Amino acid sequence: MRFPWDGGDVADLPTIGAAVDTLPDLSRSDRPPGARLRIARTRAMAFRVEFAVTGTPDSVTTCPLVTLPYPTRFGLFRASRAIAPFLSITNRMLVIRWHDSDGRPRVLLFEPSDVERGRYTPYFDDLSRRTPGFVERRVVREHGTVLGHLARLGIRPDDVDYLMFDHLHTQDLRRWVGTTAHQDDLGAQPRAAFPRAKVIVQRDELAGMAELHPLQKPWYQPDAYRHVPPEAFLPIDGAVVLGPGVAVIKTPGHVFGNQSLVVNTSTGIWVSSENAVAAEALTPEHSGLPGVAAWARRWQQEVVLNANTIETTADQYNSIVLEKTLADPSRADPRFLQFFPSSELTGARTGPGTTPTFSHGHITHGVQPV
Repeated sequence: MRFPWDGGDVADLPTIGAAVDTLPDLSRSDRPPGARLRIARTRAMAFRVEFAVTGTPDSVTTCPLVTLPYPTRFGLFRASRAIAPFLSITNRMLVIRWHDSDGRPRVLLFEPSDVERGRYTPYFDDLSRRTPGFVERRVVREHGTVLGHLARLGIRPDDVDYLMFDHLHTQDLRRWVGTTAHQDDLGAQPRAAFPRAKVIVQRDELAGMAELHPLQKPWYQPDAYRHVPPEAFLPIDGAVVLGPGVAVIKTPGHVFGNQSLVVNTSTGIWVSSENAVAAEALTPEHSGLPGVAAWARRWQQEVVLNANTIETTADQYNSIVLEKTLADPSRADPRFLQFFPSSELTGARTGPGTTPTFSHGHITHGVQPV
């Protein structure tokens, strides 16, 4: 399948931000994974110091989008002893606003999922076909739309500068950034809902999507990218500081080109990604979820992976340790860190044994709308 950036075009796309030299490339194959883990801890501590002095953004606001079922064996890997085959996760969008050094206002949307189109991801589409409608209506709850949340916040679509996802699993961007051709399934050639926005993405993920591995195919929608204009993307390599207290770091493993959002706030540093589905997955020794703490002790594991697709397991483990080293302790409960899962474990009556010991639910920083 051909994409707009095939044939080396991805190397010619523009880049963004100030590159970070402090953090290592955790996927470098010239070092064994144990050495990469040691280096990740050391370099993360150095980055914490330099990142904190960049300042803080004007505001960070959380916007819930959808709660849906997710296999327990994926979300809690091998650690859970819950009898429930499915747990619940809630996907949320973060709206981050800051001013550049020249005074220009910026708006970044992190995880602005088009929930309606995300349903056509092969895995979720198959699950929906096998689930009775009355069951699906009970376990899937939509909380709001991207455009609806922005209207509530007083943000116009053409105010949005950047869209960013930790990775492009399940994502269909056509309605957000437009297409170069008619789309049969949408009944039109979509105009960009965000006419000025660029998608910040790791160059590795764009390259990988041009030829998906079988491990990746259940989670991507490659047809949705066939006619997306290449200029909609801002590819980066590794870690980049985007603005005061706002950075993106490369955290490979869950996918080859995975990335995480890092924000500095009034409560300290937060990290957000889908590498794990709960804050307690980074400190499993404090988890009350059945089996998790015992599993971590027995296997000497300090983190629990979100493992729906383990493209490179050791890299994902190392990436979570990197996130763990960056994040500050929660002020609500210092046993847990300010790691905010982009899809967070959410208690549900349909999932006995999967109610989180601790959850964040939101990040709040700066002046919030009334």
